[in-house]
Amino acid sequence: MKKKFIGNLLLLLFLNLLIKPFYILGIDAEIINRVGPSVYGNYFALINFSFLLNIILDLGITNYNVKNIAQHHQLLDKHFSGIITLRIFLVLCYLAVTILVALFVQYDVTQIKILIVLAINQSLVAFILYIRSNLAGLHLFSQDSLVSVLDRILLIVICSCLLWGGVTSKPFQIEWFIYAQSLSYFITLIISFFLVFRKTSRFYFQWNTSFALVIMKRSFPYALLILLMTIYYRIDSVMLERMIDDDSIQAGIYAQSYRFFEASNMIAYLFAALLLPIFSKMLKMKECVQELVLFAFKTLLSGSFILALFCYVYSVQIIDLRYDSYIEQSSEILSILMICFLFISLTYIFGTLLTANGSLFYLNITAGFGMLLNIILNILLIPEYQAKGSAIASLITQAITAVIQVVLCYYIFKFDILSTCLRLFFFMLGLIVFLILIKSFNILLIHTIIYYLSFSIFWLFASGIIRISELHLLSKNKL
Repeated sequence: MKKKFIGNLLLLLFLNLLIKPFYILGIDAEIINRVGPSVYGNYFALINFSFLLNIILDLGITNYNVKNIAQHHQLLDKHFSGIITLRIFLVLCYLAVTILVALFVQYDVTQIKILIVLAINQSLVAFILYIRSNLAGLHLFSQDSLVSVLDRILLIVICSCLLWGGVTSKPFQIEWFIYAQSLSYFITLIISFFLVFRKTSRFYFQWNTSFALVIMKRSFPYALLILLMTIYYRIDSVMLERMIDDDSIQAGIYAQSYRFFEASNMIAYLFAALLLPIFSKMLKMKECVQELVLFAFKTLLSGSFILALFCYVYSVQIIDLRYDSYIEQSSEILSILMICFLFISLTYIFGTLLTANGSLFYLNITAGFGMLLNIILNILLIPEYQAKGSAIASLITQAITAVIQVVLCYYIFKFDILSTCLRLFFFMLGLIVFLILIKSFNILLIHTIIYYLSFSIFWLFASGIIRISELHLLSKNKL
Protein backbone atom coordinates (compact mmCIF):
# COMPACT_ATOMS: atom_id res chain seq x y z
CA MET A 1 0.00 0.00 0.00
CA LYS A 2 2.86 2.35 0.77
CA LYS A 3 4.35 1.71 -2.68
CA LYS A 4 0.96 2.32 -4.33
CA PHE A 5 0.53 5.54 -2.34
CA ILE A 6 3.96 6.92 -3.28
CA GLY A 7 3.70 5.99 -6.95
CA ASN A 8 0.28 7.55 -7.45
CA LEU A 9 1.21 10.54 -5.30
CA LEU A 10 4.14 11.27 -7.60
CA LEU A 11 1.83 11.14 -10.63
CA LEU A 12 -0.73 13.38 -8.95
CA LEU A 13 1.94 15.86 -7.85
CA PHE A 14 3.46 15.99 -11.32
CA LEU A 15 0.15 16.68 -13.05
CA ASN A 16 -1.10 19.17 -10.50
CA LEU A 17 2.20 21.04 -10.14
CA LEU A 18 2.26 21.28 -13.91
CA ILE A 19 -1.29 22.61 -14.31
CA LYS A 20 -2.94 24.10 -11.22
CA PRO A 21 -0.31 26.63 -10.05
CA PHE A 22 -0.21 28.07 -13.57
CA TYR A 23 -4.00 28.30 -13.59
CA ILE A 24 -4.23 30.05 -10.20
CA LEU A 25 -1.14 32.26 -10.45
CA GLY A 26 -1.31 32.80 -14.20
CA ILE A 27 -4.91 32.80 -15.40
CA ASP A 28 -6.74 33.59 -12.18
CA ALA A 29 -4.29 36.28 -11.05
CA GLU A 30 -4.38 37.94 -14.47
CA ILE A 31 -8.17 38.03 -14.29
CA ILE A 32 -7.97 39.80 -10.90
CA ASN A 33 -5.66 42.41 -12.45
CA ARG A 34 -7.94 42.85 -15.49
CA VAL A 35 -11.30 43.20 -13.68
CA GLY A 36 -9.97 44.79 -10.45
CA PRO A 37 -10.20 43.78 -6.75
CA SER A 38 -13.77 45.11 -6.38
CA VAL A 39 -15.32 43.06 -9.21
CA TYR A 40 -13.27 39.99 -8.35
CA GLY A 41 -14.03 40.45 -4.65
CA ASN A 42 -17.75 40.33 -5.45
CA TYR A 43 -17.22 37.17 -7.57
CA PHE A 44 -15.08 35.62 -4.83
CA ALA A 45 -17.75 36.24 -2.19
CA LEU A 46 -20.46 34.80 -4.45
CA ILE A 47 -18.54 31.64 -5.33
CA ASN A 48 -17.84 31.02 -1.64
CA PHE A 49 -21.52 31.61 -0.91
CA SER A 50 -22.34 28.90 -3.46
CA PHE A 51 -19.90 26.60 -1.61
CA LEU A 52 -21.76 27.10 1.69
CA LEU A 53 -24.86 25.38 0.31
CA ASN A 54 -22.84 22.74 -1.54
CA ILE A 55 -23.79 20.17 1.08
CA ILE A 56 -27.26 19.94 -0.51
CA LEU A 57 -25.56 18.76 -3.71
CA ASP A 58 -23.49 16.11 -2.02
CA LEU A 59 -25.02 15.13 1.35
CA GLY A 60 -21.69 13.45 2.15
CA ILE A 61 -22.23 10.92 -0.65
CA THR A 62 -18.81 11.44 -2.27
CA ASN A 63 -16.75 10.61 0.83
CA TYR A 64 -19.12 7.80 1.78
CA ASN A 65 -18.85 6.40 -1.76
CA VAL A 66 -15.03 6.45 -1.79
CA LYS A 67 -14.93 4.44 1.42
CA ASN A 68 -17.77 2.12 0.37
CA ILE A 69 -16.54 1.30 -3.16
CA ALA A 70 -12.95 0.87 -1.91
CA GLN A 71 -14.20 -1.81 0.49
CA HIS A 72 -16.91 -3.32 -1.77
CA HIS A 73 -16.06 -3.05 -5.51
CA GLN A 74 -19.05 -5.20 -6.43
CA LEU A 75 -21.49 -2.44 -5.40
CA LEU A 76 -20.52 -0.17 -8.31
CA ASP A 77 -23.25 -1.46 -10.65
CA LYS A 78 -25.99 -1.00 -8.10
CA HIS A 79 -24.89 2.34 -6.68
CA PHE A 80 -23.71 4.22 -9.77
CA SER A 81 -27.10 4.44 -11.50
CA GLY A 82 -29.02 5.02 -8.28
CA ILE A 83 -26.77 7.76 -6.95
CA ILE A 84 -26.58 9.59 -10.30
CA THR A 85 -30.39 9.71 -10.33
CA LEU A 86 -30.45 10.88 -6.70
CA ARG A 87 -27.95 13.63 -7.44
CA ILE A 88 -30.13 15.06 -10.23
CA PHE A 89 -32.86 15.52 -7.62
CA LEU A 90 -30.33 17.10 -5.22
CA VAL A 91 -29.22 19.56 -7.93
CA LEU A 92 -32.77 20.86 -8.30
CA CYS A 93 -33.05 21.26 -4.51
CA TYR A 94 -29.68 23.04 -4.35
CA LEU A 95 -30.56 25.53 -7.09
CA ALA A 96 -33.89 26.36 -5.45
CA VAL A 97 -32.42 26.83 -1.97
CA THR A 98 -29.49 28.90 -3.31
CA ILE A 99 -31.84 31.36 -5.01
CA LEU A 100 -34.10 31.61 -1.95
CA VAL A 101 -31.21 32.24 0.46
CA ALA A 102 -29.68 34.78 -1.95
CA LEU A 103 -32.97 36.69 -1.94
CA PHE A 104 -33.12 36.45 1.85
CA VAL A 105 -29.65 38.01 2.32
CA GLN A 106 -30.64 40.71 -0.20
CA TYR A 107 -28.24 40.14 -3.06
CA ASP A 108 -29.09 42.42 -5.99
CA VAL A 109 -30.30 41.24 -9.42
CA THR A 110 -26.82 41.25 -10.99
CA GLN A 111 -25.38 39.23 -8.11
CA ILE A 112 -28.21 36.69 -8.29
CA LYS A 113 -27.71 36.23 -12.06
CA ILE A 114 -24.01 35.51 -11.49
CA LEU A 115 -24.83 33.26 -8.54
CA ILE A 116 -27.22 31.12 -10.61
CA VAL A 117 -24.47 30.33 -13.15
CA LEU A 118 -22.00 29.67 -10.32
CA ALA A 119 -24.54 27.32 -8.74
CA ILE A 120 -24.89 25.43 -12.02
CA ASN A 121 -21.09 25.18 -12.13
CA GLN A 122 -21.07 23.81 -8.58
CA SER A 123 -23.61 21.20 -9.68
CA LEU A 124 -21.34 20.09 -12.52
CA VAL A 125 -18.37 19.92 -10.14
CA ALA A 126 -20.38 17.84 -7.68
CA PHE A 127 -21.15 15.29 -10.41
CA ILE A 128 -17.46 15.21 -11.41
CA LEU A 129 -16.35 14.65 -7.81
CA TYR A 130 -18.87 11.84 -7.37
CA ILE A 131 -17.69 10.12 -10.55
CA ARG A 132 -14.07 10.57 -9.45
CA SER A 133 -14.95 8.96 -6.10
CA ASN A 134 -15.78 5.79 -8.04
CA LEU A 135 -12.42 5.89 -9.82
CA ALA A 136 -10.65 6.37 -6.48
CA GLY A 137 -12.73 3.66 -4.81
CA LEU A 138 -11.77 1.24 -7.59
CA HIS A 139 -8.12 2.32 -7.07
CA LEU A 140 -7.96 3.60 -10.67
CA PHE A 141 -5.70 6.39 -9.48
CA SER A 142 -4.08 7.15 -12.84
CA GLN A 143 -7.44 7.89 -14.46
CA ASP A 144 -8.55 9.87 -11.43
CA SER A 145 -5.32 11.91 -11.62
CA LEU A 146 -5.95 12.81 -15.26
CA VAL A 147 -9.56 13.81 -14.58
CA SER A 148 -8.43 15.93 -11.60
CA VAL A 149 -6.57 18.35 -13.92
CA LEU A 150 -8.68 18.07 -17.08
CA ASP A 151 -11.07 20.91 -16.19
CA ARG A 152 -8.15 23.23 -15.40
CA ILE A 153 -6.39 22.37 -18.68
CA LEU A 154 -9.55 23.24 -20.60
CA LEU A 155 -10.03 26.43 -18.58
CA ILE A 156 -6.44 27.51 -19.20
CA VAL A 157 -6.91 27.07 -22.95
CA ILE A 158 -10.22 28.95 -23.08
CA CYS A 159 -9.17 31.81 -20.80
CA SER A 160 -5.77 32.18 -22.51
CA CYS A 161 -7.62 32.77 -25.79
CA LEU A 162 -9.86 35.36 -24.13
CA LEU A 163 -7.04 37.12 -22.26
CA TRP A 164 -4.22 37.08 -24.80
CA GLY A 165 -5.59 35.56 -28.01
CA GLY A 166 -6.95 38.78 -29.48
CA VAL A 167 -10.38 37.21 -30.04
CA THR A 168 -12.10 40.37 -28.75
CA SER A 169 -11.24 44.03 -28.28
CA LYS A 170 -13.56 44.41 -25.29
CA PRO A 171 -12.17 44.55 -21.73
CA PHE A 172 -12.24 41.16 -20.00
CA GLN A 173 -15.53 40.51 -18.20
CA ILE A 174 -15.84 38.34 -15.08
CA GLU A 175 -18.87 36.68 -16.72
CA TRP A 176 -16.59 35.29 -19.45
CA PHE A 177 -14.54 33.56 -16.78
CA ILE A 178 -17.67 32.02 -15.26
CA TYR A 179 -18.99 30.77 -18.62
CA ALA A 180 -15.55 29.31 -19.44
CA GLN A 181 -15.77 27.34 -16.21
CA SER A 182 -19.19 26.02 -17.26
CA LEU A 183 -17.88 24.70 -20.57
CA SER A 184 -14.75 23.17 -18.98
CA TYR A 185 -16.72 21.39 -16.27
CA PHE A 186 -19.29 20.06 -18.75
CA ILE A 187 -16.63 18.52 -21.03
CA THR A 188 -14.83 17.02 -18.02
CA LEU A 189 -18.08 15.55 -16.72
CA ILE A 190 -18.82 13.79 -20.01
CA ILE A 191 -15.33 12.28 -20.24
CA SER A 192 -15.20 11.16 -16.60
CA PHE A 193 -18.69 9.63 -16.86
CA PHE A 194 -17.62 7.35 -19.70
CA LEU A 195 -14.51 6.27 -17.77
CA VAL A 196 -16.72 4.87 -15.01
CA PHE A 197 -19.48 3.75 -17.37
CA ARG A 198 -17.01 1.30 -18.96
CA LYS A 199 -16.61 -0.41 -15.59
CA THR A 200 -20.33 -1.05 -15.14
CA SER A 201 -22.42 -3.80 -16.72
CA ARG A 202 -25.60 -1.71 -16.76
CA PHE A 203 -26.71 1.89 -16.31
CA TYR A 204 -30.18 3.43 -16.30
CA PHE A 205 -31.98 6.42 -14.80
CA GLN A 206 -34.55 5.21 -12.32
CA TRP A 207 -35.76 6.82 -9.12
CA ASN A 208 -35.79 4.42 -6.19
CA THR A 209 -37.12 6.04 -3.01
CA SER A 210 -35.95 3.24 -0.71
CA PHE A 211 -32.44 3.27 -2.18
CA ALA A 212 -32.25 7.09 -1.96
CA LEU A 213 -33.31 7.08 1.70
CA VAL A 214 -30.77 4.38 2.60
CA ILE A 215 -27.92 6.24 0.88
CA MET A 216 -28.86 9.57 2.50
CA LYS A 217 -29.14 7.92 5.92
CA ARG A 218 -25.72 6.28 5.61
CA SER A 219 -24.06 9.39 4.22
CA PHE A 220 -25.65 11.82 6.70
CA PRO A 221 -22.68 11.87 9.14
CA TYR A 222 -20.38 12.66 6.20
CA ALA A 223 -22.83 15.34 5.03
CA LEU A 224 -22.87 17.00 8.43
CA LEU A 225 -19.07 16.98 8.57
CA ILE A 226 -18.74 18.54 5.11
CA LEU A 227 -21.35 21.20 5.95
CA LEU A 228 -19.61 22.25 9.16
CA MET A 229 -16.14 22.26 7.61
CA THR A 230 -17.31 24.11 4.50
CA ILE A 231 -18.77 26.88 6.66
CA TYR A 232 -15.55 27.58 8.54
CA TYR A 233 -13.45 27.16 5.38
CA ARG A 234 -15.55 29.40 3.13
CA ILE A 235 -17.58 31.86 5.18
CA ASP A 236 -14.76 34.41 5.61
CA SER A 237 -15.14 36.18 2.27
CA VAL A 238 -18.94 36.07 2.48
CA MET A 239 -18.87 37.79 5.88
CA LEU A 240 -16.34 40.33 4.61
CA GLU A 241 -18.58 41.25 1.67
CA ARG A 242 -21.71 41.44 3.84
CA MET A 243 -20.23 43.18 6.93
CA ILE A 244 -18.09 45.85 5.22
CA ASP A 245 -19.69 48.34 2.86
CA ASP A 246 -16.69 49.02 0.61
CA ASP A 247 -17.86 47.67 -2.77
CA SER A 248 -16.20 44.27 -2.00
CA ILE A 249 -12.66 45.76 -1.83
CA GLN A 250 -11.71 43.88 1.36
CA ALA A 251 -13.05 40.62 -0.11
CA GLY A 252 -10.89 41.30 -3.18
CA ILE A 253 -7.79 41.92 -1.05
CA TYR A 254 -8.46 38.69 0.82
CA ALA A 255 -8.94 36.87 -2.51
CA GLN A 256 -5.50 37.98 -3.79
CA SER A 257 -3.80 36.29 -0.84
CA TYR A 258 -6.21 33.38 -0.78
CA ARG A 259 -5.33 32.36 -4.34
CA PHE A 260 -1.71 31.68 -3.35
CA PHE A 261 -2.93 29.84 -0.27
CA GLU A 262 -5.39 27.84 -2.39
CA ALA A 263 -2.65 26.89 -4.86
CA SER A 264 -0.67 25.45 -1.94
CA ASN A 265 -3.75 23.81 -0.47
CA MET A 266 -4.57 22.01 -3.73
CA ILE A 267 -1.27 20.15 -3.57
CA ALA A 268 -1.79 19.13 0.06
CA TYR A 269 -5.34 17.99 -0.72
CA LEU A 270 -3.93 15.36 -3.06
CA PHE A 271 -2.67 13.44 -0.03
CA ALA A 272 -6.20 13.20 1.37
CA ALA A 273 -7.66 12.22 -2.01
CA LEU A 274 -5.22 9.30 -2.25
CA LEU A 275 -5.19 8.32 1.41
CA LEU A 276 -8.96 7.98 1.97
CA PRO A 277 -9.51 4.92 -0.28
CA ILE A 278 -6.18 3.39 0.77
CA PHE A 279 -6.85 3.87 4.50
CA SER A 280 -10.40 2.53 4.04
CA LYS A 281 -9.21 -0.68 2.41
CA MET A 282 -6.37 -1.19 4.90
CA LEU A 283 -8.67 -0.74 7.90
CA LYS A 284 -11.20 -3.16 6.41
CA MET A 285 -8.43 -5.74 5.97
CA LYS A 286 -7.28 -4.96 9.55
CA GLU A 287 -3.82 -3.94 8.34
CA CYS A 288 -1.63 -1.64 10.43
CA VAL A 289 -1.76 1.93 9.11
CA GLN A 290 0.91 3.47 11.33
CA GLU A 291 3.77 3.20 8.81
CA LEU A 292 1.76 4.85 6.03
CA VAL A 293 0.37 7.52 8.37
CA LEU A 294 3.80 8.51 9.67
CA PHE A 295 5.27 8.52 6.16
CA ALA A 296 2.47 10.76 4.86
CA PHE A 297 2.70 12.95 7.98
CA LYS A 298 6.40 13.68 7.74
CA THR A 299 6.36 13.98 3.92
CA LEU A 300 3.41 16.38 3.72
CA LEU A 301 4.30 18.50 6.73
CA SER A 302 7.95 18.92 5.72
CA GLY A 303 6.94 19.89 2.17
CA SER A 304 4.26 22.23 3.48
CA PHE A 305 6.72 23.88 5.84
CA ILE A 306 9.26 24.47 3.06
CA LEU A 307 6.60 26.34 1.08
CA ALA A 308 4.92 28.09 4.04
CA LEU A 309 8.17 29.43 5.51
CA PHE A 310 9.30 30.95 2.23
CA CYS A 311 5.88 32.53 1.57
CA TYR A 312 5.80 33.91 5.12
CA VAL A 313 9.23 35.55 4.89
CA TYR A 314 8.90 36.80 1.29
CA SER A 315 5.15 37.52 1.22
CA VAL A 316 5.56 41.09 -0.08
CA GLN A 317 7.77 40.05 -2.99
CA ILE A 318 5.44 37.16 -3.88
CA ILE A 319 2.29 39.33 -3.96
CA ASP A 320 4.13 42.09 -5.82
CA LEU A 321 5.20 39.63 -8.53
CA ARG A 322 1.62 38.98 -9.61
CA TYR A 323 -0.70 41.75 -8.48
CA ASP A 324 -0.93 45.49 -9.13
CA SER A 325 -2.72 46.87 -6.06
CA TYR A 326 -3.06 46.49 -2.26
CA ILE A 327 0.33 44.75 -2.07
CA GLU A 328 1.10 45.42 1.60
CA GLN A 329 -2.35 44.44 2.89
CA SER A 330 -2.42 41.25 0.81
CA SER A 331 1.09 40.25 1.88
CA GLU A 332 0.17 40.46 5.58
CA ILE A 333 -2.82 38.20 4.96
CA LEU A 334 -0.71 35.75 2.92
CA SER A 335 1.75 35.36 5.81
CA ILE A 336 -1.09 34.45 8.17
CA LEU A 337 -2.77 32.09 5.71
CA MET A 338 0.47 30.19 5.06
CA ILE A 339 0.78 29.41 8.78
CA CYS A 340 -2.85 28.27 8.56
CA PHE A 341 -1.81 26.02 5.66
CA LEU A 342 0.44 23.99 7.98
CA PHE A 343 -2.47 23.08 10.23
CA ILE A 344 -4.71 22.24 7.27
CA SER A 345 -1.98 19.86 6.08
CA LEU A 346 -2.31 18.02 9.40
CA THR A 347 -6.05 17.75 8.83
CA TYR A 348 -5.49 16.15 5.43
CA ILE A 349 -3.61 13.30 7.12
CA PHE A 350 -5.28 12.75 10.48
CA GLY A 351 -8.78 13.94 9.56
CA THR A 352 -8.71 11.60 6.55
CA LEU A 353 -7.68 8.68 8.77
CA LEU A 354 -10.55 9.39 11.18
CA THR A 355 -12.96 9.57 8.22
CA ALA A 356 -11.75 6.22 6.86
CA ASN A 357 -12.10 4.73 10.35
CA GLY A 358 -15.71 5.91 10.57
CA SER A 359 -15.01 8.19 13.57
CA LEU A 360 -17.57 10.71 12.32
CA PHE A 361 -18.99 11.45 15.78
CA TYR A 362 -15.71 12.93 17.00
CA LEU A 363 -15.05 14.68 13.69
CA ASN A 364 -18.49 16.31 13.67
CA ILE A 365 -18.11 17.58 17.22
CA THR A 366 -14.71 19.04 16.29
CA ALA A 367 -16.07 20.60 13.08
CA GLY A 368 -19.11 22.02 14.88
CA PHE A 369 -16.85 23.66 17.43
CA GLY A 370 -14.65 24.99 14.62
CA MET A 371 -17.64 26.46 12.78
CA LEU A 372 -18.95 28.33 15.83
CA LEU A 373 -15.48 29.53 16.77
CA ASN A 374 -14.77 30.81 13.25
CA ILE A 375 -18.06 32.71 12.96
CA ILE A 376 -17.63 34.31 16.40
CA LEU A 377 -14.02 35.30 15.65
CA ASN A 378 -15.02 36.80 12.30
CA ILE A 379 -17.78 38.84 13.93
CA LEU A 380 -15.30 40.13 16.52
CA LEU A 381 -12.29 40.72 14.26
CA ILE A 382 -13.68 41.91 10.90
CA PRO A 383 -14.96 45.32 12.12
CA GLU A 384 -11.50 46.27 13.46
CA TYR A 385 -9.04 44.31 11.29
CA GLN A 386 -11.15 43.76 8.15
CA ALA A 387 -9.62 41.15 5.77
CA LYS A 388 -6.70 40.54 8.13
CA GLY A 389 -9.23 39.72 10.85
CA SER A 390 -10.71 36.95 8.70
CA ALA A 391 -7.25 35.48 8.15
CA ILE A 392 -6.57 35.50 11.91
CA ALA A 393 -9.93 33.83 12.54
CA SER A 394 -9.05 31.08 10.05
CA LEU A 395 -5.64 30.52 11.62
CA ILE A 396 -7.01 30.13 15.15
CA THR A 397 -9.83 27.84 13.99
CA GLN A 398 -7.65 25.59 11.82
CA ALA A 399 -4.93 25.33 14.48
CA ILE A 400 -7.33 24.20 17.22
CA THR A 401 -9.29 21.74 15.05
CA ALA A 402 -6.08 20.22 13.60
CA VAL A 403 -4.57 19.64 17.06
CA ILE A 404 -7.79 18.00 18.23
CA GLN A 405 -7.70 15.58 15.26
CA VAL A 406 -4.06 14.66 15.92
CA VAL A 407 -4.86 13.96 19.59
CA LEU A 408 -7.88 11.83 18.60
CA CYS A 409 -5.75 9.73 16.24
CA TYR A 410 -3.09 9.34 18.92
CA TYR A 411 -5.59 7.90 21.40
CA ILE A 412 -7.66 5.82 18.94
CA PHE A 413 -4.75 4.22 17.05
CA LYS A 414 -2.05 4.39 19.78
CA PHE A 415 0.50 5.88 17.37
CA ASP A 416 4.10 6.38 18.42
CA ILE A 417 4.73 9.77 16.76
CA LEU A 418 7.21 11.32 19.19
CA SER A 419 10.35 10.46 17.21
CA THR A 420 8.77 11.69 13.96
CA CYS A 421 7.71 14.96 15.62
CA LEU A 422 11.21 15.52 17.01
CA ARG A 423 12.75 14.88 13.59
CA LEU A 424 10.31 17.34 12.01
CA PHE A 425 11.10 19.96 14.65
CA PHE A 426 14.82 19.57 13.98
CA PHE A 427 14.17 19.87 10.22
CA MET A 428 12.05 23.01 10.65
CA LEU A 429 14.57 24.65 12.97
CA GLY A 430 17.40 24.10 10.48
CA LEU A 431 15.32 25.53 7.64
CA ILE A 432 14.43 28.65 9.66
CA VAL A 433 18.08 29.30 10.56
CA PHE A 434 19.15 28.89 6.91
CA LEU A 435 16.48 31.26 5.58
CA ILE A 436 17.32 33.91 8.21
CA LEU A 437 20.97 33.70 7.20
CA ILE A 438 20.32 33.89 3.47
CA LYS A 439 17.88 36.80 3.88
CA SER A 440 20.58 38.79 5.68
CA PHE A 441 22.72 38.77 2.50
CA ASN A 442 20.03 40.71 0.59
CA ILE A 443 20.46 38.78 -2.68
CA LEU A 444 18.09 38.62 -5.66
CA LEU A 445 14.84 36.72 -5.11
CA ILE A 446 15.56 34.20 -7.87
CA HIS A 447 18.92 33.38 -6.32
CA THR A 448 17.28 33.05 -2.92
CA ILE A 449 14.77 30.57 -4.34
CA ILE A 450 17.54 28.46 -5.90
CA TYR A 451 19.63 28.38 -2.73
CA TYR A 452 16.60 27.74 -0.52
CA LEU A 453 15.26 24.87 -2.62
CA SER A 454 18.71 23.31 -2.90
CA PHE A 455 19.24 23.42 0.85
CA SER A 456 15.69 22.17 1.51
CA ILE A 457 16.24 19.06 -0.63
CA PHE A 458 19.61 18.42 1.02
CA TRP A 459 18.15 18.98 4.49
CA LEU A 460 15.24 16.58 3.86
CA PHE A 461 17.76 13.75 3.53
CA ALA A 462 20.32 15.01 6.06
CA SER A 463 17.71 15.37 8.81
CA GLY A 464 16.25 11.92 8.11
CA ILE A 465 12.83 13.09 6.92
CA ILE A 466 13.34 11.18 3.68
CA ARG A 467 15.59 8.14 3.69
CA ILE A 468 17.66 6.95 0.74
CA SER A 469 16.45 3.43 1.48
CA GLU A 470 12.83 4.45 0.79
CA LEU A 471 13.72 5.77 -2.66
CA HIS A 472 15.84 2.70 -3.38
CA LEU A 473 13.03 0.34 -2.42
CA LEU A 474 10.55 2.33 -4.49
CA SER A 475 12.76 2.08 -7.56
CA LYS A 476 13.00 -1.67 -7.02
CA ASN A 477 9.21 -1.97 -6.55
CA LYS A 478 9.66 -3.46 -3.09
CA LEU A 479 8.18 -0.68 -0.99
